[in-house]
Amino acid sequence: MTAAPPIPADTDAGPAVAAPATGATGAAPTSRSADARRLWLRSRWYLLSAAFVILVGLLLGSLAGRSSWPPLDPGSPDPEGARALVVLLKGEGVDVRTVADERALATALREPATTVVLPRPDLLSTAQLDRLGAVPRGSAGRLVLLAPQQAALHAFVPGLTVATSADGTPEPTSSISTPPGCRLPEAVRAGTAELGGLGYDARSGDTGCYPRHGHQSLVVHAEDGDRETVVLGTGHPLSNESLDDDGNASLALGLLGSRPHLVWYLPDYSAPSPSVERKQFEDFIPAGWGWAGLQLLVAAVLAALWRGRRLGPVVSERLPIVVRATETTEGRARLYHRAKARGRAADALRRAAAHRIAPVLGVALTAGEPDPAALCAAISDRLGRPAPDVQSLLYGGPPTDDAALLRLTDHLDALERQVRQP
Repeated sequence: MTAAPPIPADTDAGPAVAAPATGATGAAPTSRSADARRLWLRSRWYLLSAAFVILVGLLLGSLAGRSSWPPLDPGSPDPEGARALVVLLKGEGVDVRTVADERALATALREPATTVVLPRPDLLSTAQLDRLGAVPRGSAGRLVLLAPQQAALHAFVPGLTVATSADGTPEPTSSISTPPGCRLPEAVRAGTAELGGLGYDARSGDTGCYPRHGHQSLVVHAEDGDRETVVLGTGHPLSNESLDDDGNASLALGLLGSRPHLVWYLPDYSAPSPSVERKQFEDFIPAGWGWAGLQLLVAAVLAALWRGRRLGPVVSERLPIVVRATETTEGRARLYHRAKARGRAADALRRAAAHRIAPVLGVALTAGEPDPAALCAAISDRLGRPAPDVQSLLYGGPPTDDAALLRLTDHLDALERQVRQP
């Protein structure tokens, strides 16, 4: 009897249903964890495969771009670099330095007793070649052009032409051991060397060496003041991998080490050049990768449709257990009693009584609750009781002990019966 009166059955019908929800909320993390585990088990192989493909792509990209040295770079230890030749030249007492812009290159061309090397002259624009070709050369200077095309020859050695095929395009040859076939001191001293690449048709007065298919692989053009221009059809004999073959080292030292100073033109090859079109990122992707990517996308969509959850109609199922409202009411009452929450219990009783009395008196609910002043005035008019007494009963302070809570319960029951049966 002590536990039942504090909370009427109608009042706690809502809490009676809410009680199992508390347990359900506590179980939600476990359910979410199980769903996450099932999702991981279903998709782990796809994720691992994607991670493997990405790692392989990054590895291949890093391997492909591990070397940042351009061919015939004087500081490059790569097979196509020229560090070994520079070391030999410095050992012979030659002062070797590099320049990276047109102004410094023009200054080097004016210096006397200096050898200037242009490893890739065709990366210069036509305007740059014309300006450099008009620079007055220093006395006893030597300019070495490696595999120049016709534009560079026109700027530095007018009249010298590149050997072409029947369709007018340059006709390079492979580098093989070739005898000098001339009386140039550097070539005679070197003997057989690996020359090839582009061939040139030497003019009268020029010295042509290492002939291939009727064209010269090495041409030396002498000018006034002991100035010379050396044209090599390929830079292969200067590279690290070929320097010790045949007479390559002797020929390289003779052509590049005859002056006390050597200036090596080394521009920023990553900058765009008017004569060479820079490759974009798409140029490094094979054409077949587009179809491969499309096939992978179609396969991923089909796999998602195959493994996707198929939702059917809503299926109702019986609850595993039914908890009566009276049991939850008694349980809640015992909890209130153990915690001595008399104010909480009194508020629940008063709110339930107000909700049941308000419709009888025609008092509307505002925001789910009846207006206290209107409800108290309606009860006072109905029963003839003072409004302050009604307000103290419905909206008064909390009971001080269990006996006061029981008395409040009895007064609320009596008030509801009187309102219903005045």
